[in-house]
Amino acid sequence: MAEQLPLHFEFRANQTFNNFFPGTNQEIVTHLQNCIAGVGEQQIFLWGKSGQGKSHLLQACCRDAQSQNQRSFYFDFSAALPDPIILSGLDNYELVCLDNIEKIAGNPEWEQAFFNFFNQHRDYSHKLIMSSSVAAIEIAIQLADLKTRLNWGLSLKIQVLADTDRIAALIFKADQLGFEISPQVGNFLLTHSDRDLPSLWDLLEKLDRASLVAKRKLTVPFLKQILRETNSC
Repeated sequence: MAEQLPLHFEFRANQTFNNFFPGTNQEIVTHLQNCIAGVGEQQIFLWGKSGQGKSHLLQACCRDAQSQNQRSFYFDFSAALPDPIILSGLDNYELVCLDNIEKIAGNPEWEQAFFNFFNQHRDYSHKLIMSSSVAAIEIAIQLADLKTRLNWGLSLKIQVLADTDRIAALIFKADQLGFEISPQVGNFLLTHSDRDLPSLWDLLEKLDRASLVAKRKLTVPFLKQILRETNSC
């Protein structure tokens, strides 16, 4: 594959292993860290429902690799597919993380380009981590040899957090933001807002700003007041 400078990507703020709440997914974090360190699987396929932290983990992998002086690259296919030429030169990167890889399915040009990249990258013994909303075997890849290769390596399903873990995650995230919430506040948020993690994180940041403006702690009565004021607008 011809050498070409890959597209630049920017790390998302606060998406590291240190600020990821694993809950029942600690084993997944360990496998990813071992992969980067070169003592685990060369290829990992991470899959599960949207909003469970797959993108966070792939970004964390790239940060971890760079801290170990490894060249790493992250790309998210959730938007429109770019020109496959972005793969040019990536075979020389020690770690490549591809998010929402199922989006290339059914695109002959992309399937062939990724197949070629996959083989060269693997020949160099470099590491590949992919994510998808479904298991690799369920992706409608038309190129048979590529479909086989997607099922190589280690497949890990990220587990949905139970409510007790979600409350613990809220407390953990609030601490990362520099404030405290009680388990009662965490439970209130779960029952009065969207339950997916990205929505909960966004809500926490908004509530943090509201508490700073009002100079009040985040208590259940204060949250009820904020909701009343929001609904009356």
